[in-house]
Amino acid sequence: MTPSNPLHHASGSTYRDTRPRRPALVLVAHGSRDPRALTTVTALAERVREQRPDLVVRLGHIELNEPLLTDTLDTLAHEAAVLVPLLLGRGQHVKRDIPDAAADAVAVDTRVAAALGPHPLLADALHARLVQAGWPARAMSARERRRHAVVLAAAGSRDPESAADTESAAALLADRIGVPVVPAYAAPTAACARTVPQALDILAAQGRTRAAVASYFTAPGRFAAQSAAAAPWLAAAPLGAHPALARLVLHRYDQARTTPAPVRGRRLSGV
Repeated sequence: MTPSNPLHHASGSTYRDTRPRRPALVLVAHGSRDPRALTTVTALAERVREQRPDLVVRLGHIELNEPLLTDTLDTLAHEAAVLVPLLLGRGQHVKRDIPDAAADAVAVDTRVAAALGPHPLLADALHARLVQAGWPARAMSARERRRHAVVLAAAGSRDPESAADTESAAALLADRIGVPVVPAYAAPTAACARTVPQALDILAAQGRTRAAVASYFTAPGRFAAQSAAAAPWLAAAPLGAHPALARLVLHRYDQARTTPAPVRGRRLSGV
């Protein structure tokens, strides 16, 4: 007997899968005039697709690059979407700008995930970038650890919670590599006052003659280049399309996707 076709009911009509589609994942990048930034976040989007091939992945920018977030959301009209900020801490973009764009979109169910950081996966990626730049890959002796340190260079924000997130990220990296990690900022504010050169001076005064700069940026840009230029020894590349970053993007997506459904027209903050 010929087995029945699972795509047909007994009546002979074609079967249609009516299960709800998984929400699209929209990567929300800041945008930069540096052409390498768009190349980098596009590569990250592709790595996310590789890790989850059945997921619709889109890219949108807050400013400076196309596609803009609003345009990307327009292409997903009347579909569900989860917006994952490619931003490393809480600040105006994460708290206000991205949720406002989500609330204005015509998607049926638009959610906003939490910022990427702080998270241990970022510490893994930061360590990998440091090793690529020349940081010792082997375990260091106690004498070597007394000479080594890292400045975690971030953009900076007026929001104290953003500064707290960077402090937490620095602590995670310090636990990961076993030497002091001092957070510093390319665009200092009242909340994020310490500059990268100031942090390097502090470490030099402590006898930390091997001070590296870790780039706490998702992609190349003006602030990342400015921070790297201050390094007296070595400077790591931005996080970029590191596999750990792609895994973290999917983790934030899953967190936001499984929260209770939001009320239409209101924003749902990530967890």
